[in-house]
Amino acid sequence: MQIQPYLFYNGSCDEAIAFYREALGAKEVMKMRFKDAPPNPEQPMAPEMGEKIMHASLQIGDAVVLMSDGGCMTQNDKFQGFGVSLTAPDLASAERFYHALSKGGQATMPFQKTFWSPGFGMLTDRFGVPWMVSAPHEG
Repeated sequence: MQIQPYLFYNGSCDEAIAFYREALGAKEVMKMRFKDAPPNPEQPMAPEMGEKIMHASLQIGDAVVLMSDGGCMTQNDKFQGFGVSLTAPDLASAERFYHALSKGGQATMPFQKTFWSPGFGMLTDRFGVPWMVSAPHEG
């Protein structure tokens, strides 16, 4: 069984994919645009939706994150009630990922040593996605 986060970007999914590719070394596994779907006369697609992302998947380390522009059907551009937890392979990588994800976003807890990790920090990236970045516990 797998549980995967599915993130909706309300029109900025292409930009998010490029950002995570640069910040985390993410690899695009699959990307389908709304224009790639078969036409449905009962639900015609607005022309501006054609280039938007209907579904994409990114490989980030051992995890797969699913993404979409979500049909751009809502005005809600805030992610609420969850956080994406990233555990890096080592302290240096964790700190590098934290700073890369913070670009254009907002740090909510500085990257620092805690009683449970040699390095942990929290931030909200420029797309509004909350992240918790940690280095593995030394033990």
